Amino acid sequence: MNDNPSTPTINSILISLPAADRERLAPKLERVTMAHGDILYAPDQKIKHVYFPDRAMISVVAYTPEGQGSEVAVIGFEGITGIDVVLGSDRASNEFITQLSDGALRMTTADIRDEFARAGAMQSLLLQFTRKLLVQISQTALCNRLHTTEKRLSRWLLMCHDRHDTDILNITQEFLAVMLGTTRTSVSITANVLADDGMISYSRGVITITDRKGLEKFTCPCYKVIRQAYAPDMPMRRP
Repeated sequence: MNDNPSTPTINSILISLPAADRERLAPKLERVTMAHGDILYAPDQKIKHVYFPDRAMISVVAYTPEGQGSEVAVIGFEGITGIDVVLGSDRASNEFITQLSDGALRMTTADIRDEFARAGAMQSLLLQFTRKLLVQISQTALCNRLHTTEKRLSRWLLMCHDRHDTDILNITQEFLAVMLGTTRTSVSITANVLADDGMISYSRGVITITDRKGLEKFTCPCYKVIRQAYAPDMPMRRP
């Protein structure tokens, strides 16, 4: 358990709770660090904790029986992982892996279920987040079907940038291949297209966003659709 109930967080769900709810839940929240590559849940793994990220970004990856993977969603300070546990399951439907490292607060499955069952503010916020996540997943599926790798990469980089506090993103070529559903060679070609146009710099697993406005103009409409789904409750890009 967390010995400091006043531990600060920027997680939008937690800070949107009424003060009385935050105070009541504070002893049930534990501060944890999340390093790049940490797997929170493997597919079909029993969920013991849900996580409320701060600046960490979690990638949700779906796999075929043969082991081929593709990212279907990202979760940052706007959300929670392990939403399955209040939707009738105790197991993860996909892999949840830390893509951008930082901290989070976590709560046990039993505690989040108890809070959801109170039918108060937490329940409402979790249901709102679930709807946003569904918009993101469905739009990502459409984007992967219709748009070029350059457009998809620009959308994804903007979504990462929205959830992190620097212009520098430490992202491996291997995971970019998973995200784009392509090969490492194709990743390099795609990233170099954006770099040649001055929107990013790319070297050895480090992407620096140098022209966000350029990325926003270049990317496909899917980014705007996803961003608008989240925008009513909080800005996706914080200063």
